[in-house]
Amino acid sequence: MAANQRKILVTCALPYANGSIHLGHMLEHIQADVWVRYQRLRGNTVNFICADDAHGTPIMLKAQQLGIEPEAMIAEMQKEHEADFAGFDISFDNYHSTHSDENRELASYIYTQLKNNGFINSRTISQLFDPEKEMFLPDRFVKGTCEMWF
Repeated sequence: MAANQRKILVTCALPYANGSIHLGHMLEHIQADVWVRYQRLRGNTVNFICADDAHGTPIMLKAQQLGIEPEAMIAEMQKEHEADFAGFDISFDNYHSTHSDENRELASYIYTQLKNNGFINSRTISQLFDPEKEMFLPDRFVKGTCEMWF
């Protein structure tokens, strides 16, 4: 690598795996792709990566609404998203999913390293629980007023 070359990692905001790519997603990914191509033309080494965000309440809610398992919806959305990006010739080096073994292993490794080095503290918190669904309630399911306690 020449002295003036750079190694650059580029990503975009991860689209949720609960719906189609919209104009805002596409605009961001096209702009990033243009910049990546420019950097490559300048001789820089660029890794352009992205993924579907396949975790969280929006995924759970959409899958429930459709009456399917979240994994089935995630897989279908990833195919759709990849086809949409390919239709605009966006040049990802890797497009993946946060719902992957690689992501799980890497996230666990990072968490363990942070915990072992004293950067994560544990504490007990109170959280509302739905006994019918046997799950803790995400914030968007809790209705009421908020009072400041400090």
